[in-house]
Amino acid sequence: MKKRNCLVTAVLLALAMVMAAVSGGAAFAADQHITFALHSIPDSIDPGITSETYSSAILYNLFEGLLTYDAQNNLIPGQAEKWELSDDGLVYTFHLRDGLKWSDGTPITAEDFRYSWLRVITPKTGSLYADQLLPYVVGAQEFFDGKIGEDRVGIKAVDKKTLTVTLKSPTPFFLGLLSTYTFFPVQKATVEANNDKWTLSDKTYISNGPFKVTKINFNESYEFVRNEHYWDAKNVKLDRLTFIYILDTSTALTAFRAREIDGFWEAPASDLPVLRAESDELVTVKAFGTTFHLMNNSAPPFDNPLVRKAFNLAIDRRALIEDVLGTNDSPAYSLVAPGYVVGGVDVTEGRSSYGMAPGALAKEAKAALAEAGYPDGKGFPDIVYYYSTNDTYKKTVEALSAMLEKNLGIKITLKTADWAVFYADVQAGKYQIGQYGWGGDYLHPMTFLPLTVTNGVNNYSNYSNPEYDALVVEIQRTTDQKRAAELIRKAEDTMMKDYPILPLFHRSYSYMMRKGTAGYFRSPLNNLYFRDAYVTD
Repeated sequence: MKKRNCLVTAVLLALAMVMAAVSGGAAFAADQHITFALHSIPDSIDPGITSETYSSAILYNLFEGLLTYDAQNNLIPGQAEKWELSDDGLVYTFHLRDGLKWSDGTPITAEDFRYSWLRVITPKTGSLYADQLLPYVVGAQEFFDGKIGEDRVGIKAVDKKTLTVTLKSPTPFFLGLLSTYTFFPVQKATVEANNDKWTLSDKTYISNGPFKVTKINFNESYEFVRNEHYWDAKNVKLDRLTFIYILDTSTALTAFRAREIDGFWEAPASDLPVLRAESDELVTVKAFGTTFHLMNNSAPPFDNPLVRKAFNLAIDRRALIEDVLGTNDSPAYSLVAPGYVVGGVDVTEGRSSYGMAPGALAKEAKAALAEAGYPDGKGFPDIVYYYSTNDTYKKTVEALSAMLEKNLGIKITLKTADWAVFYADVQAGKYQIGQYGWGGDYLHPMTFLPLTVTNGVNNYSNYSNPEYDALVVEIQRTTDQKRAAELIRKAEDTMMKDYPILPLFHRSYSYMMRKGTAGYFRSPLNNLYFRDAYVTD
């Protein structure tokens, strides 16, 4: 009996040493469970429908596409083991891994990807990201318009493990597109049996990623466990992962300090200076994203480009960043974020400021407003500044409203609503000026440019300029990177002369994560991955 106890002790000690080595010297915690707080309830957790950031943390941990990212932001094989591109740059052939399964244990085939992508470009689906396929895949737009059948779309399941995609023209950033949740597969039988309600129950929410849903508490939390059917399940270390909703970031910080949660999505702006100075649990990531606010170009007074110019010139971006938000962000004068490099040069390097400066240009702003017919703000209608309920958004909009009132001589009132209500109103054009922003979905400027294309599905500013539209189409079809960089600059110049948006700053993400939580990563695309995460003592 004594000998056996010694043997057991030796085995446990050896196991502990292995765990410590794997985790960089710290032993694995017995309870491999992370609870992470989000601050906005998403409009949908259907990867084929949604287009918003607030669903991404859930989707990137429940699903996986043909490709995914590693912690160094490199595209790596996901559900596809390998792929080839034809010599003409038009046909991708993807080979799925052996033995892929859904979270219910049934097989995943190439047909599942074909079905899912066709579903995105089926109008009745109501996908908000159909434009991630429509400009690129042969027959996609014609199928969307009802002119051809699905058999003529360039998405083919050759056999159970082989998928081919035929493009209209070579598209250098197409593989990056495929990493986004729009291209995640969904299980046909489940979706068709439950229609749009398949995401509402843990019994019907079937996924293919490192985790699977075990419990859905509406507007409160999602509970996940390791998906034993995931192709790399043996390397997923967490047993459980819980996302809870704490809408107020200050409340989330209180819960974090009380050890009720292990991390949360966004550190409150008012606490950032203290957290930077005192906390070793604040994490900041440079982002491929831009915070800009929307102006409704389709309705007075923002249908006048001179009014939009006046608003842009009246903003003190430096004061907003340094004094109001206390962040390390950089002033933005256009849409595309820094970070995309061609030939060793960032495509935004040397870009025009379009008459703007870090500080407010009150004299020039008043001149533009006078030219628009409102000298010293006289006769200008009262403006409602709309934002979704959030501590950081509130501080931002309050500061901007004060700047605009002071520098333009106008009156602004504030309006707020929960994200779902706010977002629905913005989509319907029921706003004058409103908080917004965009984090890139893939590492290429094309992730931003469709936001101001005429009738684009995510063009909530309702801007339209045929010259700009033509340039975007040309960029989509250009394989010469140097030429593409030139066209990107020209497109931005064409768009920003009309001042369709109110660019504020290029982002970084500051959030909290418990010390002892390791292996997770949050990419510049604002995707949070717990696939490789673990908890140490």
